[in-house]
Parts: sequence; structure tokens; C-alpha cells
Amino acid sequence: MTLSVEVLRAPVKRALAVLIPVALLTTPVIAAAQSPDVVSPDAESQFDDLPLEEIKTFAEVFERIKRAYVEDVDDRTLLRNAMRGMLSELDPHSAYLDEDEFTSLRESTQGEFGGIGIEVGMENGQLTIITPVDDTPASRAELMSRDLIISIDSAPTDSMSLQEAVSLMRGEPGSELTLGILRPGEETPRDVTLTREVIRSESVKHELLEPGYGYLRISQFQSRTAQQARRALERMADDQALEGLVLDLRNNPGGILQSAVDIADIFLEDGLIVYTEGRLSNTQMSFSATANTPAAEMPLVVLINSGSASAAEIVAGAVQDQRRGIIMGTDSFGKGSVQQIMPLGNGEGLKLTTALYYTPNGRSIQAQGISPDVWR
Repeated sequence: MTLSVEVLRAPVKRALAVLIPVALLTTPVIAAAQSPDVVSPDAESQFDDLPLEEIKTFAEVFERIKRAYVEDVDDRTLLRNAMRGMLSELDPHSAYLDEDEFTSLRESTQGEFGGIGIEVGMENGQLTIITPVDDTPASRAELMSRDLIISIDSAPTDSMSLQEAVSLMRGEPGSELTLGILRPGEETPRDVTLTREVIRSESVKHELLEPGYGYLRISQFQSRTAQQARRALERMADDQALEGLVLDLRNNPGGILQSAVDIADIFLEDGLIVYTEGRLSNTQMSFSATANTPAAEMPLVVLINSGSASAAEIVAGAVQDQRRGIIMGTDSFGKGSVQQIMPLGNGEGLKLTTALYYTPNGRSIQAQGISPDVWR
């Protein structure tokens, strides 16, 4: 049966009208789903000018696939594939999440899951390692930032979405996973076999390099990272006041925005740390340093590299713009977008880019990254 434009238009309008209020009410954390029965008349009126020609074309494509594709495909699969395509074409970080993917994402934000310990993203349509997490199978196998993952258990990744790839790499602890890795500058890919583990990453490590000079390593930004960092500074200063500190943010893929703000606040007495800009009012935020600053005068060197991303770039950018310390290393990754996780009423969800990060001086981190003061 051929779908008519009007038959398709009504449910599309209603679906969009439902999604808009949900998006308006969500925050950067996992938000409560709004009842799907509540439809705003104002929201529905926004879709009176839906492009009829494009809707007609969509209906025609849908009908031709149903009629002529080599295999029978059910309506549910086709519609979900359409939603996946709609999100994936926006940017590398937006995605439609089915129930399993949504559950997996929630598990990862809680800090414990079965996997190999890498942060991945899409660059120029290729699955790319942003960074391996410290003390995980990926870091022990010496996988590196910018390595391309060309296959997962012999399945090519060139047609996979980011979420599909992440789901394949996660699994039961103790099970094996083989990745096809192509390193920049090398012509021949190689297979790397890893054994999945329960990933429980401790985000803060510290040591005294010599009396009076400390080293603070932050591998990612979790909910208790700033608290752990303050405690580490106190321990290193037990016997002698610190005269200098190395803050190591290399291969730090980011994490919780508030955690990055709290870390920057340890070293900054006042002034802007980061701000975000987006289309909706709740995506326009600004974060400034407070007077509760235990290390305001301590000489500071911040280490970054191509695996430093997102929240790590926020800290480095704030330190650099406020001339609070020296940034040393290589250019950071350049992941400066904000994603909101939006639950849907059926147990599925959206991961949608809603804003961009900016340093105190107004530099966009997205696709630019932070350039060090001293290259090493």
C-alpha cells in the first residue's frame, strides 16, 4: 500500500510536537521523560509549514523500499533507521539510542562496565580512538590517540554508527575482542586482541617528583574527581609546602562538566572558567571561579596532548586564557560540544548536541583544540 502525504503528515506533526517540549525541559544530565500524551498546541503549530515535497519524497522512498528491497524489512526497522540517519548526519556525537544502547550509555556514566577502556569518536567518517583510559586493556595494549579502528571482530567499521561500534566493543569481562588498527603514518593495519575487563577507572593519582614539587594525574573527570584532587594536594603538602605542580591531562577524554569547573577552581581565584552557547536558553551557561582556591599561587604546568578532550580542554583553556600556568605538550583533540541525553517514552533515547564550549577569551574548542604554550 502506498503512503499518502496526508496520512504521513499527521503522525509526523504529532511526534515532532511531542519531542519539542521534551527537549525544552531536558538538562545536561539524564532527564525525566515527559508523558507522550501531552502535546502543546503551540508546539504543534510550529509544524504547519512542514516541507510537503520532502515528506512526499520520504513516503515514496519508504514505499519503494517496502515493495522492492531484496529482503522484507518491517516498518519499525525502517523508521528507526530513518531516525538514526537523521541524528548521525548532524554531527559525530549526536545519535539515536535504542533501548540496549540507552542502557549501555547510562551504565558507562555510572563508571563501571565491561569493556576495553577507550574513548572513541568519528573523524571524517572513520572510527577513531580519542584516548585509551589509564590502566585498562587498551592502554596496556599501547593503543594511541588518533589510531583508526577499521574492524571489530573482523566486521568493517566503515558502515557502523558510533553507538553500534561502542556496543560491539563492550561485553562480558573475560571475553576477547579483536580490533583492526591502522595507525597514522603506517600503511598496513594490524590486529590487536584484547580481553575485556570491568572498567573501574580511578580518576586521580599523585606523587612527589622531589621535595616541594608535585605531580597530579587526572585521567578523566568523574563526580568525585575534584574532591580527590584536593585531598591529593593536601597529602603532597604534608611535610613541605608545594613550590610547584605538574597537572597531567594527557589522554584525558573528558567527563563531567562540573568536575572540570571544580578542578579549574582549585587553581583560579576568580574570573570566567568556561561558558556554553546554544539555541535554547538552558544551554547558555557560564561558570566562574570562586574564592575557595587552595592552590591559587602555586606555579603550575599543565600537560596536554592529542588525547586531551572535552573537559580536559576546558581546564587547559581556562588556565591558558587567565595566564595562570604554562600549557605544555601538543595540540589537544578539539571536542568542544555539549550533548544532552534525552529519554524517550519507549525506553529509548537521543544523544543530541545542544551547545558548544568556549574558553574565557571566547575561543571555541570544537575542532580547534588547545595549542600549548610550549611544544614537547
